[in-house]
Amino acid sequence: MNDLHDAPGTADTTLPAETPPALTTLHARLNSLLGGAARAWLDQALDEAAAHPGSHGPISVWELRIAEAGRRCGPEYAEAARVLLLHAARADAPTLARVYRQGTADERRAVLEALPHLVTGPEALPIVEDALRTNDTRLVAVAVGPYAARHLDAHNWRHAVLKCLFTGVPVDAVADLPRRARGDAELARMLGDYAAERTAADRPVPHDLHRVLALTGHPATPTGTDAPGAPTTPDGVRGTEGKES
Repeated sequence: MNDLHDAPGTADTTLPAETPPALTTLHARLNSLLGGAARAWLDQALDEAAAHPGSHGPISVWELRIAEAGRRCGPEYAEAARVLLLHAARADAPTLARVYRQGTADERRAVLEALPHLVTGPEALPIVEDALRTNDTRLVAVAVGPYAARHLDAHNWRHAVLKCLFTGVPVDAVADLPRRARGDAELARMLGDYAAERTAADRPVPHDLHRVLALTGHPATPTGTDAPGAPTTPDGVRGTEGKES
């Protein structure tokens, strides 16, 4: 959705009044980029989602629209459309989990993008944790966004940062990184261990590792382990470095 943040927009009146300003802006900018037919489809789909937010039969109408968004709006704008649809449908954590579980990788990204706008508590963390167990870097990059910054506990957040380094996701994707890394001696130790492992294997140490280490304010003290008997490698990626699924 990055290109949408730079596009001009116009006033938007089709989303609920309680829509966060970021989504109101997103909708206006998306409208400015979509063609007439796509824009009309999106407005109708949002109206349907707002009018019938729950499930009706095996699958709700708005969930069908989630699946159609790529064809109707184009691949480059489908994610933004899906985020807006999820918000219009007022999807709660169980609904988001179902859409995520049944969706394609692109649809799963939209669910992850929508989380901070829809769920205030930690109940949607299983979605984030699932994304972080994959080696799909597009999912990992959005899984470490604002929702994870608010709700992941320290242990899992540290492993999420390591997962980014391990899979090559830029740490710029990690929301609120400076605040959460500040003063984190355990994160510094884990970074030191990972750097030592890379050096011992004659592999380059990611530049982003040094950036995060500087944010901790602690020197790295490699010990070779993350915890007694446990490797430093983040959960879900052991033995798969350099591979993506």
